[in-house]
Amino acid sequence: MRGVFLHRPRGRLFRFFSAGLRNSRSLAIALALLAALATVLAGGDLAVGRGSQIVEITTRDGVRVFSVELASTDEERARGLMFRRSLPEGHGMLFDFKREANVSMWMRNTYISLDMIFIRSDGRIRRIAERTEPLSERIISSGGPVRAVLEVAAGTAAKLGLAPGDRIGHPIFSGKQAAP
Repeated sequence: MRGVFLHRPRGRLFRFFSAGLRNSRSLAIALALLAALATVLAGGDLAVGRGSQIVEITTRDGVRVFSVELASTDEERARGLMFRRSLPEGHGMLFDFKREANVSMWMRNTYISLDMIFIRSDGRIRRIAERTEPLSERIISSGGPVRAVLEVAAGTAAKLGLAPGDRIGHPIFSGKQAAP
């Protein structure tokens, strides 16, 4: 198969990318989207194939972009990443609980170790549970009211130097509570 876009460097797609990638944030988003596309085209086990969205994680060292699947219904939150055998780097699942509350999670039927990032409604990280034990029914608590939980591959939090107080960017984090 020939690379269609590589043979026309002056085409519309090239101009779009070259004009839009003038800063590191745009470049990070473009690279995350290209990585997701490459995984899908290669037939990989993309955990976020359906309805993937962008989440930005801001640390002292800069902004990291993740492609996530949003779990916003009771059924989606109950299933989460259960039965998945892999989770590519730069991907995850964002559990939206619609309002702040104390949240408890577990790893039942989850075959891969995860980092669970518990996030307040203002987008700030409250707590991080690192390297959770696969298939465990041990309760993992949020440690206080949170709006959402971001699950990423184990070791991601340490690799990025994530800490409580760092910010997660996504439209659900407006600082406002949803109506009951």
